[in-house]
Amino acid sequence: MTALADILFRPLQVGSMTVKNRIAMAPMTRGFAMGGDVGQPHVDYYRRRAEGGTGLLITEGVVVDRPASRNEPNVPKFYGSSLDGWKPVVDAVHGAGSAIAPQIWHTGAVRSSTHDWEPESPVESPSGLIAPEKPRGMAMSDEAVADTVAAFTKAAADSKRLGFDCVEVHGAHGYLIDQFFWDGTNRRSDTYGGSTMRERSRFAAEIVREIRAAVGPDYPLILRVSQWKQQDYRIRLTQSPEGMSDWLVPLVEAGVDVLHCSQRRFWEPEFPEIDGEQGLNFAGWAKKLTGALTISVGSVGLKGDFLGVFKGQISEPASIDGLVERMEREEFDMIAVGRALITDPDWALKTKEARFGEMIPFVSDALGEFV
Repeated sequence: MTALADILFRPLQVGSMTVKNRIAMAPMTRGFAMGGDVGQPHVDYYRRRAEGGTGLLITEGVVVDRPASRNEPNVPKFYGSSLDGWKPVVDAVHGAGSAIAPQIWHTGAVRSSTHDWEPESPVESPSGLIAPEKPRGMAMSDEAVADTVAAFTKAAADSKRLGFDCVEVHGAHGYLIDQFFWDGTNRRSDTYGGSTMRERSRFAAEIVREIRAAVGPDYPLILRVSQWKQQDYRIRLTQSPEGMSDWLVPLVEAGVDVLHCSQRRFWEPEFPEIDGEQGLNFAGWAKKLTGALTISVGSVGLKGDFLGVFKGQISEPASIDGLVERMEREEFDMIAVGRALITDPDWALKTKEARFGEMIPFVSDALGEFV
């Protein structure tokens, strides 16, 4: 095994979960669950990435049991009879020696970027806003907030019951939980609103506490977070380490084991004004400030970030030397790979064996296939 493989392919223990290496598959919406149900194509899709050496597979976002929780017709449901299709997926991934987590999700007021589709029920969000001063749907009542917390909790409990190794809560990218974090979309005057990040984190912290009570102390809980929003890529929730502490520390104290820190380019420093252009990235600062394990993600192994997808651009394989350097200094604990694993299910195995010349470029057309 090369030095590179030694760095990326160390096992990691998180509560009751053992991951065989430090490579995760990032959750990516695929939209092939007809009517919200998964089937044999999903079994094959996730098994293929597990056979290709990925240590932890985080599924595409799966929606909790709330009206209008999804913004596309073929996003998987994670409740009711739709749960039945997930057990074969779990078994297939385990059979290939990898771990798997569902990413439980509520899209809030966000519209689909690829489908002209509206849910039958009105969309819900903290204050009836999709972006600052841009109304969409309705503001959540106290009852709706409580029911949403319960829906996330039930989904996490079902994750454990079905044999998933852990659960990830989607709190990033401008979707429902992130809409509570963002002062531009959270204008509430009750306990879930406020002028500070600590106040606006209460909704997420309540979800985390309830999940932790439902699944027990050892079942790993991952929370995905981001500074940027799809509504505005320039947005940053916090401008300083102090602000980031106010945001993330309460969530870790509530029961989060791992923070999955999404940024468009993982190599970019979070606060270069403090530690320079080679400084800690988002996941590095999150780990330093909270003490939690962290996952970094963002254009791993590719030239060009994900925005090029929407322009039909090809993303060629790129060196991961910078990733290795950051892993060597233990800046973060795992790395999540997104688009590269859509076109190249064997990305992890090729990396382990240093077969970099065999890496497959990412092309946007791959999003139309599910293989």
